[in-house]
Amino acid sequence: MFHSSPQQVLDAFLSVISTFKPIDVLDVLILTYVIYLLLKLIRETRAGQLVKGIIFLVAGYFVSRAIGLKVVSYLLQNALSMGVLAMIVLFQPELRRALEKAGRSKFGIRLFGLGQNSDELKQKWVPAIDAICDSCVELSATCTGALIVVERQVRLGEQIETGTILNAIPSKEIFGNIFYPKTPLHDGAVIMRDGIILAAACFLPKPAKDALINKKLGSRHRAAIGMSENSDAIVIVVSEETGQISVALNGELTRDYTHDKLKALLEEQIYNDKTEISIGKKKLFSSRSERRKKK
Repeated sequence: MFHSSPQQVLDAFLSVISTFKPIDVLDVLILTYVIYLLLKLIRETRAGQLVKGIIFLVAGYFVSRAIGLKVVSYLLQNALSMGVLAMIVLFQPELRRALEKAGRSKFGIRLFGLGQNSDELKQKWVPAIDAICDSCVELSATCTGALIVVERQVRLGEQIETGTILNAIPSKEIFGNIFYPKTPLHDGAVIMRDGIILAAACFLPKPAKDALINKKLGSRHRAAIGMSENSDAIVIVVSEETGQISVALNGELTRDYTHDKLKALLEEQIYNDKTEISIGKKKLFSSRSERRKKK
């Protein structure tokens, strides 16, 4: 077996460094970032267990080849040759979410010219945001369950098809009628697009980590988390048991919203205004920072 001396290793390292160019540094940085994203994706999803299985097969192949197990090594070699296709099939949900997340990032939106300017969004959403906040406060006071999805860049056609098309202008009265327990449309989610109630009684996807979610959370909260995992939508939930107002965004659920806090969050996320974002964060997260200071 060939053994390299420390001097040979050092000479090889210096040789590689001497041939490095600025473009090579950029190449390494991009590759490092891609590997980081892959590791993060694997760690946060069920893909981690699948990767462990693949590593086990690779190790088994090299061991069987080293000790001369021809049949086993042949079978493992053929199994691994299909590895790329198997990875795509097995990781399809995770890859889809990763690509959607990249597409709806600020860079992706600017690159492909997607989205609307702030003035256009405000014209469509100012009355809608007021109606949402006023309705959620009233529904909260009567402990009437509600589930409202605000569509953004990612279109929710699959979910809209499961519900009833309304194309209604939002108001407290409309939301009250939809979510009244004895009406046909109360069981499901309202989906809003461009400041309009597009559909009601829509079914939402289950969360990817359903088993890890607090057992105390009901079906509405779970559906809200699942929808926010699969899109960039803002999902507002009013608890039927406690009347508490919660918001699911990017797979995370935050609770205890008042009228002003909910309005600040919606304006921040929908208008994407830098000034409003900084103000909104102070309002929404000041209570947490104050708790940390007290501790």
